[in-house]
This record gives sequence, structure tokens and C-alpha cells, in this order.
Amino acid sequence: MVMEEEIVIVGAGIAGLATAVALRRVGIRALVLERSDCLRASGAALTLGPNAWLALDALGVAHKLTSRYPVRQKARMMNVATGAIQEVSLLRNNKGGPITVHRKALLVSLAEELPSESIRFSSKPISIDAQAQEGPYTISLEDGTVITTKVLIGCDGVHSFVAQKLGLAEPIYSGRMAVLGLAVFPEGHEVHEDVLQLLDVGKRGGVVPLNDKEIYWFISFNAPKGEAIPEDPQEIQKQVIENYAKDFPSVYTEVVRHCDLSTLTMTPLRLRLPWDVIFGNISKGNMTVAGDAMHPMTPDLAQGGCSALEDAIVLGRHIGKSFIDNGKLVPTTVAKAIEGYVKERRWRAALLITASFMSGKAQAGGEGGWFMKMFRDSIFYRFLFRKFMGIADYDCGKLPLMDDQNKTH
Repeated sequence: MVMEEEIVIVGAGIAGLATAVALRRVGIRALVLERSDCLRASGAALTLGPNAWLALDALGVAHKLTSRYPVRQKARMMNVATGAIQEVSLLRNNKGGPITVHRKALLVSLAEELPSESIRFSSKPISIDAQAQEGPYTISLEDGTVITTKVLIGCDGVHSFVAQKLGLAEPIYSGRMAVLGLAVFPEGHEVHEDVLQLLDVGKRGGVVPLNDKEIYWFISFNAPKGEAIPEDPQEIQKQVIENYAKDFPSVYTEVVRHCDLSTLTMTPLRLRLPWDVIFGNISKGNMTVAGDAMHPMTPDLAQGGCSALEDAIVLGRHIGKSFIDNGKLVPTTVAKAIEGYVKERRWRAALLITASFMSGKAQAGGEGGWFMKMFRDSIFYRFLFRKFMGIADYDCGKLPLMDDQNKTH
């Protein structure tokens, strides 16, 4: 079967769905290809800062989530070794504070804005061929389907097939692993913190109640490259309780014991080197990438999903303006629009990658011995943490307005 499309987006994660919604807002239909047979919810939950909520507001979906989840006003940081606690405000002047949401709820909120036929599940690309510098592109899927498209946007994650096609350097291992999941307490839990973080040598864990019955939890820790990841989620849970978090207080291990094992994820933390983002091929003609496909980063400032939403608005704005100005997608002008998107996003993405990595190193506090622990406990959380959080005080802008004649395409 051969299909013809105007725009194809590879990946129905946050970046892919948000980009499709942004394009729909400016009158452009895009087809989203997702290799799984349904929306993937790996990650259980994520925290969205003010920058993400501005992007979601531009997409018209923020109200679906803000009514369901509370603003996080403060975080308590506990030194596991000493029991000392520091309290840090998470409120950002007049911009509010972060909000932690179920990842699936965010994906569903975005998917609801799209016609059902806009997402094609069980669709894994196995080859991409460009007929010319600016396309069109021929995408062959694993099931034998062939799709031709004027514009190709890769939102297919850390190991992006589209990024490989562009020639972007592979992400590198950060030296840390992370385990996260969703704990369920059918009778209700008694954790009343906004955010509780637990700090140990080379380790950092946290719990964030989502409602009165569910708690999002995570732990990150230093680990050698190539360390095996158990396939059995029960074994991962056991490793967390008996090894990685063995010195953590019982409030944390009790949360881990209540984990819904279907939500448990263990993954190596990877990042794309900032100079590869600044100088690498983020686009080629009418092919580009967004989200983790462009700028995978460590989760230490909770900016992975937030920056993906920023990408969607910026890409939607540049392509949308080209479409509105010309009344259709003209390959040469779309290529220039994509160049504008890349120019706007390169340095912002590189900054987020760098700041997230530095924040993670500081918060781990273990590799530099007593000095790094002193720096983390006495300097970082007291004086620098809020400055790092200020990276979320960013407005990626709005989408262009259409006149009535451009509202169908």
C-alpha cells in the first residue's frame, strides 16, 4: 500500500503529539506514526514547569490538566546520612510552581485534540529515502506500507531513526541510571509532602504524591556503563529496596513496595552533547527532529517533556506562518521555516542539556568526596537551586492566527 501525506511525524510521544496539535491549530493535518499498538506511558509521571504550561496553553489543552493536579509549592531535601532537612520554595514569582501529572494523562489530553485517523499505530519505519534535498521523502514501514511526504519530523526518542538519517551524533551515557514508577495505595496514603527528595552519596531519590492514592517515585544513582538491567520488574523493585535505597527512610521504601509493577521503568540516563546540538545537522531540507530526538537530557531539572512542548510550539509557528503566507505547503519556504525553527532552538536546547547535567552532578554530591557533599548541602540548595530552576521561566511564544479561508487543509 502506498500513501501520500503532507507532513509525517514519527513518534506519538509528547513531542510528536504536541507538534501534531500545533500544526492542526494552524490548519495543517499531519500523520503521526507510532511503532507501539497504543499510546505509550513509560515514565509514569512527569513534572511540568511554567514554560510547559505556557506551551500547553498555546495548544489549548492546559485547562484539562490544571484542574486535576495541584501546584507544587515547596520541596524538602533530606540528607540521608545526617537526617538534616532543607526546605526549598518551588514557586516562581508570578509564574506559579511546577505541577506533576500522569504522563498518560498528558498524552491523552494531546491525542484528544487530533482526529483518530491522525495517529497510525503499529507503524515502525525501517527506511527513509529522500528523492531530493528538500524532499519528498519515502518512508517504508515494517508492515510493508510505503508513505511519501513533503515534510518529515522525527519525534522518535533518544535513539531516533530520523536523527540517525540526519547524521546527528548518538547520545552518550551520563554515568547514571534511573528507576521510577507509580505507587498505588488503594486505601489511601499518608505522605503529605509536596515533594520529598532524599540525598545520599551518588544517589538521589524522591516521592511526589499525585493524589490521595497514587505517589510518583524515582531514584537515580551512579552506575558503570553497560550495567545489566533486570528484565523482571519485581527484581528491579527488590534491587531498589535492598540495594540502591537500602539506607533511605522507611517512608520511601514503603512507597516502592506499593509500586504498580506495570509502571516501573529502569533506564540509563543519556544526553546529546551540547556541541552536537549547536553544530550538528538538526535539519536537512524538510526533515528535522524535536524532543528527545533532538536534545535528550538528564531529568535533573525536569525539562525533557517541557522542552519537547516548547519545540512543538516553535516548529508549529514557523511552519504555520509559511503555510498561512502561501496558502499551502511550499517545499522551498517550508525548508526555510524549518531553518528558522532550528536556529531558534539550538542554543536553548544546548543550555537545557548543560544545566540539567550540571544540576544532576551537584545533587548527586558523591564523586568529589566531602567537598561535593558540602557544596550540595551548603551552597547548591541554598543559593543555586532556584537559579537553575529559573531556566523554566521561559515563554516559547504563541502560534500564528489563521484567517477563515485557511482553516481547512
